[in-house]
Amino acid sequence: MNLRRNTAAAVLAAAIVAPTATHAFASHKAPSSSLAIKPTTRTTSSSSSSALSMGPPTDPSAPLTEQFGEGSRKYRRTVYTHDQWVKHRSPDRFANNLGTLVQSGIYKQVGKEVFLTVSVAVSVCVWNALVGGAEDFSGVMQEPFINEGWAIKAGLPLEPFTLLSPSLGLLLVFRTNASYSRWDQARKFWGLNINHTRDLNRMATTWYGNQSEYDNADFLGAPEGGTASSSSSLSSSSAESDPIDPVEREYLLGQVSLMTWAFVRSMKRHLSPPGEDEEDYVAEIKARLTPEQAGALIEATHRPNRALYDLSVAIEKLPMHFVRKNVINNNLSIFEDTLGGCERLLSSPVPLFYSRHTARFLSSWLLLLPLALYPSFGNSWNHSMMIPATAFISVFLFGIEELATQLEEPFTILPMQGFCDKIGANCDEIVSWAGEGQDHQLDVQTVRRAEVEVRYDMAARAGMETKAEENEAKRIGRLGRMKERVKRRLSVRNRMSGQVDAEVEASTSEYQEVQ
Repeated sequence: MNLRRNTAAAVLAAAIVAPTATHAFASHKAPSSSLAIKPTTRTTSSSSSSALSMGPPTDPSAPLTEQFGEGSRKYRRTVYTHDQWVKHRSPDRFANNLGTLVQSGIYKQVGKEVFLTVSVAVSVCVWNALVGGAEDFSGVMQEPFINEGWAIKAGLPLEPFTLLSPSLGLLLVFRTNASYSRWDQARKFWGLNINHTRDLNRMATTWYGNQSEYDNADFLGAPEGGTASSSSSLSSSSAESDPIDPVEREYLLGQVSLMTWAFVRSMKRHLSPPGEDEEDYVAEIKARLTPEQAGALIEATHRPNRALYDLSVAIEKLPMHFVRKNVINNNLSIFEDTLGGCERLLSSPVPLFYSRHTARFLSSWLLLLPLALYPSFGNSWNHSMMIPATAFISVFLFGIEELATQLEEPFTILPMQGFCDKIGANCDEIVSWAGEGQDHQLDVQTVRRAEVEVRYDMAARAGMETKAEENEAKRIGRLGRMKERVKRRLSVRNRMSGQVDAEVEASTSEYQEVQ
């Protein structure tokens, strides 16, 4: 059980810490396209307050609806930076958190429930004083005010609450853990959006107009047979690709960056309450897109899908091989997955029967708890210390359940506007690098072509040398064979000459004998 309680504490700590970072995404503005028809000014709702002072406004003149509850959720959209982490680890954090106890929106949100449990505690103390007697301020015990037979003290044994405590703790742990998991999933989905928007614009910027014919693929604009598989292709590939128009490149890549931002901004609007974000969304879209683009996007039934379509069109207009376009379009499939995942979280809460049973269990347990705590505070004046003890227990247990409820729908406490601004700034900066490292006086493709030609020349020379060596070996072999034939012929001639000499000598001897 101690292990489970430690797990509960860890989960609750994570749930409390996770949304307590400040919206620190500064809207860095990279150089925008000179062909942009609309200005690229972005609006941001980020707060300049530090992470540890985040939360609902403390000004008493602020509307009560923004001090806690739904109105306070927009003040919890925070992201940590290094400075906030230093403050988060500060040794004064306990004193600071205790000092803001009465300002907590969580505790204000459960005020009605706490008031009800405290009312039960007060009622128990008053009733038992009426029917069982009460101690006056001088310490003298007074007679009961109600002496009827039916009037008995209210109370319950503490054992049932002790037995039920582990079950209640597990319910609260699982409830909080499930809600934090939903918040974590939503944050990861937006993390994927941030990563893959950068990846998409990086690939589009780097591959723009890249029509190299030395990668075993027929690229747009490359000559026929332009692979490096044969020497004949080298002669046909010597022609340069069409030069890149910097103005057109800046415009087309600017459209990719702009439509990337339009998608994430439309996704943010899709996941936000209409009354909070609709006006800002329309203003931002009209400020950055052309009237035709803005009108089509605003009037679309499903705006993120329309923005993804516009992004696909912008990618399709880029001059590059379709294989590379397919690689870029893989990021759009990931965007569809993150959008669908966020829609799932928004439309499907934790099963209602689980949430309702937990709320009923907790409410019943706390409302009946004063009846069991009454005997334990017999040493206090008329058991009066039971009242603040009940308030203390109620605040923190109801607060745990309230944390889970606030985390269950994560999008109104995530800094999605900051994510959108950061994505737009990053994409603008990436596409502004177009041509850097590629537009040198010594053209990169020319160098590659020369390198390939040198390699082929070396291979050709090596082949010629090898052929000459083979020919020399063959010649030497032929000379050896000729020498052997000559030797054989001389041997035969010598043998035939010896036989002739013997025959001559024999004939001469025979002639002399006859004479």
